[in-house]
Amino acid sequence: MKLLQIALLVLILSINLVVAYPSWADETPHFSKQPDYLVGQKVVWLYKARTGSDNIQRIPGEVVKLGSKKVQVRVRKRNNEFVNRWVNRDKLENR
Repeated sequence: MKLLQIALLVLILSINLVVAYPSWADETPHFSKQPDYLVGQKVVWLYKARTGSDNIQRIPGEVVKLGSKKVQVRVRKRNNEFVNRWVNRDKLENR
C-alpha cells in the first residue's frame, strides 16, 4: 500500500511538471529586446542635461551593475573622480 501511494505521488508530480513547464516558455524576458551588457564592459552613455534639450552628450563609462531595467555605469568627472549612475538601457551604446 505504501509503495502504491509513493508511485501515485511521483506520477502526479511528474504530470504537474510536464503540464506547467510549457507555460513558463511563453513569457519572454522584457530585456531581450535590448542589447546585453556585461559587468566591466565599456559603454557610451547618451546623456541629456534636460528632457526638452536637443543637446546629447556622449559620456564614456563602464558597466558596474546590472538591474532588470537599468544599468549602473561608472563615469569619470572632470576632477578625475568616479561616480556611479543608474542609466536606462536604451540610453547606452556599445563602445
